[in-house]
Amino acid sequence: MADDFARLVSSENPAYRPTYPPTSSAAPVPNTPHSTTALDPFFDDDDDGDGHATSQYYSSHSNPLTNTQSYNSYSMSHSDSNPHFISPDSAFASTTTFAKAMESRESGLPLTSKAAPMSKDWMFGDNDDVALEMPSFEGSGSFPGLQRQSLKKAHKKWRFRWPWQKKEEKIGDRVIALNDEQANFPESYPSNYVSTSKYNVATFLLKFLTEQFSKYANIFFLFTACIQQIPGVSPTNQYTTILPLGFVLLASAFKEVQEDLKRHQSDRDLNSRQAKVLSRTGTGTFISIPWRDIRVGDIVRVESDEFIPADLILISSSEPEGLCYIETSNLDGETNLKIKQASPQTAPFTSAALVQRLAGTLRCEQPNNSLYTFEGTLELRLPNAAPKTVPMGPDQLLLRGAQLRNTPWCYGFVVYTGHETKLLRNATAAPIKRTAVERQVNTQIIFLFSLLLALSIGSSIGGVIRAVGWFVSIAVLGTYHKLLKWFFADKQWYLDAEGSSMSKAIQFIEDILTFVILYNNLIPISLVVTMEVVKYQQAHLINSDLDMYYDKTDTPALCRTSSLVEELGQIEYIFSDKTGTLTRNEMEFRIACVGGTSYAEALDESKAEQNETAKTTGGTPSYSTFAQLRTLLADPFSDAGAVAREFMTLLAVCHTVIPEVKEGGKMVYQASSPDEAALVAGAEILGYQFHTRKPKSVFVNVMGESQEFEILNVCEFNSTRKRMSTVVRCPDGKIRLFCKGADTVILERLSESQPFVERTLQHLEDYATEGLRTLCIASREVSATEYATWSKVYDQAAQTISGRGEALDKAAEIIERDMFLLGATAIEDKLQEGVPDTIHTLQIAGIKIWVLTGDRQETAINIGLSCRLISESMNLVIVNEENAHNTREFITKRLNAIKSQRKSGELEDLALIIDGKSLTFALEKELSKSFLELAIMCKAVICCRVSPLQKALVVKLVKKNQKAILLAIGDGANDVAMIQAAHVGVGISGVEGLQAARSADVAISQFRFLKKLLLVHGAWSYRRLSKLILYSFYKNIVLYMTQFWFSFFNNFSGQIAYESWTLSFYNVLFTVLPPLVIGIFDQFVSARILDRYPQLYTLGQSNAFFTRTSFWLWIINALYHSLILFGFSIILFWGDLKQASGLDTGHWFWGTTLYLAVLLTVLGKAALISDLWTKYTVAAPLAGLSIEYEGIVPRLWGDAIFYFTILLLPVVCLVRDFGWKYYRRTYYPLPYHIAQELQKYNIPDYRPRQEQFQKAIKKVRAVQRLRRTRGFAFSQTETAGQQDQARLIRAYDTSKSHKRPTGL
Repeated sequence: MADDFARLVSSENPAYRPTYPPTSSAAPVPNTPHSTTALDPFFDDDDDGDGHATSQYYSSHSNPLTNTQSYNSYSMSHSDSNPHFISPDSAFASTTTFAKAMESRESGLPLTSKAAPMSKDWMFGDNDDVALEMPSFEGSGSFPGLQRQSLKKAHKKWRFRWPWQKKEEKIGDRVIALNDEQANFPESYPSNYVSTSKYNVATFLLKFLTEQFSKYANIFFLFTACIQQIPGVSPTNQYTTILPLGFVLLASAFKEVQEDLKRHQSDRDLNSRQAKVLSRTGTGTFISIPWRDIRVGDIVRVESDEFIPADLILISSSEPEGLCYIETSNLDGETNLKIKQASPQTAPFTSAALVQRLAGTLRCEQPNNSLYTFEGTLELRLPNAAPKTVPMGPDQLLLRGAQLRNTPWCYGFVVYTGHETKLLRNATAAPIKRTAVERQVNTQIIFLFSLLLALSIGSSIGGVIRAVGWFVSIAVLGTYHKLLKWFFADKQWYLDAEGSSMSKAIQFIEDILTFVILYNNLIPISLVVTMEVVKYQQAHLINSDLDMYYDKTDTPALCRTSSLVEELGQIEYIFSDKTGTLTRNEMEFRIACVGGTSYAEALDESKAEQNETAKTTGGTPSYSTFAQLRTLLADPFSDAGAVAREFMTLLAVCHTVIPEVKEGGKMVYQASSPDEAALVAGAEILGYQFHTRKPKSVFVNVMGESQEFEILNVCEFNSTRKRMSTVVRCPDGKIRLFCKGADTVILERLSESQPFVERTLQHLEDYATEGLRTLCIASREVSATEYATWSKVYDQAAQTISGRGEALDKAAEIIERDMFLLGATAIEDKLQEGVPDTIHTLQIAGIKIWVLTGDRQETAINIGLSCRLISESMNLVIVNEENAHNTREFITKRLNAIKSQRKSGELEDLALIIDGKSLTFALEKELSKSFLELAIMCKAVICCRVSPLQKALVVKLVKKNQKAILLAIGDGANDVAMIQAAHVGVGISGVEGLQAARSADVAISQFRFLKKLLLVHGAWSYRRLSKLILYSFYKNIVLYMTQFWFSFFNNFSGQIAYESWTLSFYNVLFTVLPPLVIGIFDQFVSARILDRYPQLYTLGQSNAFFTRTSFWLWIINALYHSLILFGFSIILFWGDLKQASGLDTGHWFWGTTLYLAVLLTVLGKAALISDLWTKYTVAAPLAGLSIEYEGIVPRLWGDAIFYFTILLLPVVCLVRDFGWKYYRRTYYPLPYHIAQELQKYNIPDYRPRQEQFQKAIKKVRAVQRLRRTRGFAFSQTETAGQQDQARLIRAYDTSKSHKRPTGL
């Protein structure tokens, strides 16, 4: 049996590389070298030296699937009886064998040359705390004994490492002691604690300040705060900039801390999960400890449905031959279960006491990011036996993040922990993402700084003219003197410029700095912090939205990166994973077509009407229910009943499923293909329960009676055959061939007289339009003579070494003929709720959706149809070429054909389907532009059988060549690279242990929530941020340009018009509420309108609200308002006003009046642009906060000119704005203006409905096109004709499941 399982597990992993011989006793035959380059599924955007070199190092290996080894069996008893005999599976059998066994064929590095010499200081198994009933191991020729006294010397000296320093990569081999904590301690292996947080106590200040001062506004205000400290330069208080800047930084720090605390909490939850670890005190029991406390060398017990806490080497399991099932959808997106198998040397250790006795060392490769490779050698020491060297490979490696399925328990030996696990080695640090709006703001800040500098230099030049003119008037007499006297009105006698000792150049520079300080708030200091606060609150609104709360898993939406919220309203491309994102990873048996009649659980109204019509016209009803099918199965006399019984028998017998009875008697089916499990479960529902599998037969309960079917041969499925057959000896002694497969291959192999073909094909077309996965079911009786002849051909093909797969396929062709069509099945790959409607709505919103999946082409197309990504009106462009030349030729031809077609005026919706192999060629530099051009012309794109690397490369290709905002959504670790490459990453949460949700910017629990996230929250956020930024620039320019106009009246002396603290509090206090209210609560249209008219989303895609034109219009408007305010105030206060008290109004009186007029104007402007009024839309109060106002405020309230000014000037400024708004909305309305009217007056939607017409068109096009694109229900991993599934099922005897070890 061990020989039969030599390569059982290897094929279950599609990326398996058989570096070592199988764990049965075998001697390797030299391999033929190959040099196919494998793709590294992970990369870094910057391609830094170390990461890139490592990536190349682990990706430049031979393709394992092309390596073939044959093995000879050796007697295990021979090695046990002869102590001098060295087992052939030992690496020390000979010098040559040693070199071959120890050579790292994956990396090309021979371990024997790179490894450190075996030290006498190693200690294994002689811990005093562990009482093992075995003699102390003194050493052997290959492994010396250990000396305990050297343990202290092995302690490594701790060295400090700066946060920015890269961790040194270890070289050589990793040597781990089994069941010996003290021997592993000196190696200082990292703990199993993982962290995805952005900051810690030591790095927060440095990282935070670096990120904050990457924003130009903060750098400018820091510069301004510094020059304010220079005595005699600043016209304002020296703290008026540094204190607001400090407040801004504190607010940003608070927001960053709050977001990072959530990451820390998520890390704590993960690190606190419990795992069962063999007690390190030698008690032989398993104890529960947190994941973070697991150490390298520990033995862990993992139970069914639990996530694997660290990278483990499989020791044993509850299943025969040490097998276990692993689901790796969280790692590579593949839903079919992988089979792992323990080494035969360790598989018998199925209890805690036995595992406690294991001793030895594992020599393996250092941690790396290659998910599908592993190389190691276990030096196993057993009581009273010589050491055995056991090779370890990917078959034995259980990766952190994978999930144990359909296996009660397994034992694993920890080899990598924490950030050294392969999953975490693939999780690169989240890149710093800057939004398009932020980049635009930086550009605008540079422009405003240039304007500020120009104003400052201009004002300084004016000051120089004033100073030079004064000196000239002293030195020169006559006409020239009189001209200058006229210019300056001879009122500057108090400016004692003559006594200045400074050089004119220094004075000029100081004047520039003075005016820079005076005008510095042309760039609003509050803008950055206001944006941060608003984004944080918008993220909180997303988190609190009950419409995006999934009650089944108690999972709300989580916006992990609030700085990207506005980009949610500008998405043009969505790159989505399929499995777990669009689908639930659940298969459901929906319909059975038996003898031309379609049977379902229930009939909808349309099918019931068709039945009534058929009865009226004298025809036979084509639709029925499962209840009627059960009645038909119980009828022993009708021909239809015989066909139905044959059909159900085939479903219950022709498969590779293994049954398992759970507690309570519930039957659970273990299957590498979820489709097969669904078919067997469907047969059980209809009364044919498959309950027991033995090596040569299966047992089925047929209507309560158990029947045995002998399995003679299994012809397995592969993508070439597209079918599976089983030769069975039935209880009546007859031999029958049962076959199921795609309709195209089954119909070719039918006999001539087939009564059900036409009606079955009609039903298949119906199933295809519903997006169901179909199989045709056929059978025939095989005579004993024919079977005996064919069996010899089959056995001979099975023994073929070279070309075995092709030989088996040819043998199957001989018997798979002249079959009788029984019917068809339809399986639903259940979509997540609301997926079709979400995709359809997003497409209407102008968003292009690309699906990047690891599934096969037929499955991907099928899902594309069922989720409405591909419509019936689309023409499919399928790229499925084998080499670069054919790929280039195909893409070029199709591209030219489409271009010429569109030039002629013919517009046709296209969908591009491309497989992973063709995509590899299409992404090459010389072809990538053509591929992208073709893809952009298509309304939908599906990439099949793609690796994580290809997913990310597709995203980066579009990101680099298209000026568009991209969103990537996925649920597994294989999607992390794609998520991080896109502008916005969305992870599907709600299932434990999902790496994508932890690495994403936003986490949602269902794909359907993406609709509201983008169309509502995204559109609102973009509109709010745009309005907030433009308004912030506007209000500052209005105020500070009045200061510039005032410079012409103070001869550019640097005198300020307003009190300095009032000036500083303008942004951080007096006008802080309007931008916050607009940024948090404003809604240009309601969520209902946005959902009804998704076309409004195109406003964000085209950046309609934040264009360069809109920015300039706001700037011009601000200049106009500042000029009106300053000019009218000067006219009203010309020559100073005399109050009733006899006092002059004075400078501060005028300045305060102008300040309040400006304040009321900008607050009125905020009211004018607000689309939604809430209780928070209030005006900020005016308060006396400085000694310069002492005695002035009471005088203001009693002056009529004061009231006239503050009431007149805002009205004069805003009447133009109101008139323009009226004119624009009335005569040149934008789409959202019309939507606002619809919302205001609650106008119903009278758009014509054409549902019935669309259904008719859909049916016609489905019949024309879907016949060749129907997906068939097979998704298990292909085995290239090795018949490993057959060997697997023959290993099980579920009748003895009660004798399965408990592992305790």
